[in-house]
Amino acid sequence: MRKRLTAFEALEDHYWLLRRANAATSEVRKRLFEAEPTVVKILRTLDPRLLHTEVLAEDDWQGLTINTSAVRRGIGILADMDEWTTRLAPDAPSLPADRLHPWVWDAARTFWESRHYRAAVHAAATSINAHLQDKLGRRDLSDAKLVQEAFSDKAPETGKPRLRMPGDPTDPGVQTRQRGAHQLGQGAYFALRNPAAHEVGDLAEQEALEQLATFSVVARLIDGCQVMTQR
Repeated sequence: MRKRLTAFEALEDHYWLLRRANAATSEVRKRLFEAEPTVVKILRTLDPRLLHTEVLAEDDWQGLTINTSAVRRGIGILADMDEWTTRLAPDAPSLPADRLHPWVWDAARTFWESRHYRAAVHAAATSINAHLQDKLGRRDLSDAKLVQEAFSDKAPETGKPRLRMPGDPTDPGVQTRQRGAHQLGQGAYFALRNPAAHEVGDLAEQEALEQLATFSVVARLIDGCQVMTQR
């Protein structure tokens, strides 16, 4: 947008230079009228007060009148827009992706940097699954089913170790976290991993970051659990 407005301003300056020199202006007039629709669209997008503003008009002697102030207002808005975003934005927290759990970010990073956001989410989910399989020593299950078995409140069985939250297993708070990890882990695979693996089209960057954050929570819960085996 900045490029289009500054180019239009340069054409305008050239037009007046030719007028003052009594030189031919037909070619510059043509380029100004060709550029005008996009300039008007940009100005109306930047400032609703310019909704009905005309940029070019012809006077009674076939000369042009050019709304210089509107074009310069648009250039000024664009010049300051980045600073407005930085300095006038709400004081909200940010979420640095590289501080997510390593199981998540190390797997997602390459896809994220190439802007393949759905693939980044899928890679993070696959990574957690691999780490969970290693932690439990199981290769017979994966994804939501593996999480279900891992956090099951059933006692460990032969070939079926369980994950347990640290702390007193009779404590209601520990029991609540255990149930929550069970449900959150399954939910993340059902609601996020499966669509990432099977649906087409990419995710929006913000949506993908939120999904990676969800998997980061799942990874931290798994990473912090103790493995209980059959006695």
